[in-house]
Amino acid sequence: MKLRCSRIGAVLAVTAFALMAWEARGQDLEPRTYSNIPVGLNFLIAGYGYSVGGVVTDPSFPLEDGDVQIHSTVLAYARAVDVWGTSGKFDVVLPFAWVSGTATFRGQPREREVSGLADPRFRFSVNLYGAPALSLQEFADYKQDLIIGANLQVSAPLGQYDSSKLLNIGTNRWSIKPDLGVSKALGPLTLELDAGVTFYTNNDDFLNGMTLEQDPIYAVQGHLIYNFGAGVWGALDATYYTGGRTTVDGVKGDNVQENTRLGLTVALPVNRYNSIKLYASTGVFARTGSNFNTGGIVWQFRWGGGL
Repeated sequence: MKLRCSRIGAVLAVTAFALMAWEARGQDLEPRTYSNIPVGLNFLIAGYGYSVGGVVTDPSFPLEDGDVQIHSTVLAYARAVDVWGTSGKFDVVLPFAWVSGTATFRGQPREREVSGLADPRFRFSVNLYGAPALSLQEFADYKQDLIIGANLQVSAPLGQYDSSKLLNIGTNRWSIKPDLGVSKALGPLTLELDAGVTFYTNNDDFLNGMTLEQDPIYAVQGHLIYNFGAGVWGALDATYYTGGRTTVDGVKGDNVQENTRLGLTVALPVNRYNSIKLYASTGVFARTGSNFNTGGIVWQFRWGGGL
C-alpha cells in the first residue's frame, strides 16, 4: 500500500506537467464575448498560436525543469442567431496541435513529442439583456449600453489520446463550462467582466487504467476595450482562476491552481469581409502549473446576413 501511494504521489506531481498543456488551451482570454452581432452573419475563423512555459509543482516530489511547447492551429465556424428576440451565437472550434515537453524526473530526463487533433469545443451564447436580435440594416442604428449575457461551452473527448503516456493533446474526458458576463459601453471604451466555472468528468483510462478526477476550475476575466474606429479595436485583458485539484485512484494531489494572467488583443480590418486579430498573454503569478506565455494570429472571414 505504501509503495502504491508513493507511485501515485509521483504521478500526481507529473500530472501538473500534462495539465499545463491542457490549461494553455483552456484558459483563453476572449474580449468582446458579450457584444451584439447582426443576426444571420456567419464567421469562418482560422488561426495559429504558440505557447511555451514551465511547470511549478510540489517541491516534495522529484519533478524539475518542466517545460512544454505547443504549436496549435484552429479552424472554427460561428453564426449569429435570433434567440426569442435577443441576439445569440453558436460556434464550433476544431483545434490541432503539436506538443513537445521535457522534464527531469528522479534525476532522469524525460521527453515527449506528439501531434494530433485536440478536443473540439462547442459553445452557445445568448445576450440576456441589452442586445436585441437585429438585422444588418437595423444594426446601423444600434448603440450599446449595458449587455448581460451567458454562454455554455462543451468540450468533447475526441482528441489524440494514448493512455500509456502522460502528455497528450486530448483529455479523454468531457468538460462543461458555463459563464455569465456583463459588458458596459462608455463612449469608445467598453468594460467587460466574465465569470465561469469548468466542470470535468473523470478520465477512467489515465496511465493504463487509473482514474483521474479533477475539481472544478473557477475563473474570472476582465477586459478594457477601446474602439479606435473604422473597425480597429484593442483590449487589455486579465484573468484569474483557481481550483482544479486532481485525484488519481483516490489519492489527492497538492496541486490546486491559483493563477493570474495578463494579455493584449488587437483587431485590424482588411476589408468588408476579412479581419485579422493579434493576441499575446503571459502569466504573472502561478501557484501550480499554467505558468506559460502565448501569442498568435487569427484570420476571420464573415458573410451572410445581408452583408
